[in-house]
Amino acid sequence: ITNILKLNKLENQQIFPASERFDLSELLCECLLQFEDIWEKKNIDIETEIPDEIFINSDSELLGLVWNNLLSNAFKFTENGGKITLRVFAEGENAVVQISDTGVGISPEVGARIFDKFYQSDNSRATGGNGLGLALVKRVIDITGSDICVESAPGRGSTFTVKMQRKI
Repeated sequence: ITNILKLNKLENQQIFPASERFDLSELLCECLLQFEDIWEKKNIDIETEIPDEIFINSDSELLGLVWNNLLSNAFKFTENGGKITLRVFAEGENAVVQISDTGVGISPEVGARIFDKFYQSDNSRATGGNGLGLALVKRVIDITGSDICVESAPGRGSTFTVKMQRKI
């Protein structure tokens, strides 16, 4: 229900990004730590490359929704004993965040539709969800002027890459 309400507000332009300078690295660490119980329970190996102090000007609350949704999916679709990698780095005027997993992966047919509202793959239906998480992610990415792409293959995991202007 929360995702439906947030997505509805975002689509109706009732939420406007509040641009502020903040430490993206710190926000990513905070979001990742919310999943500690899950990675311990599933014995998932966590690899991070998060340098100190990558600052951007954007809406930290809205981007927190992005990281929480992407990390939630990574943990949901990664089997026990798998691996999740979180990287952030500066690339020219951009900050780049990559979230990779060794999960079930996504076929090209599914990949073409994963950001559509209410779309769920067969794998997604088996693990629960409502098909709104990635639609919400895409909407936030669009209104913050960022960019997202995914590389994936069935059985080989997925990597979501988000690029944002640092505007320092």
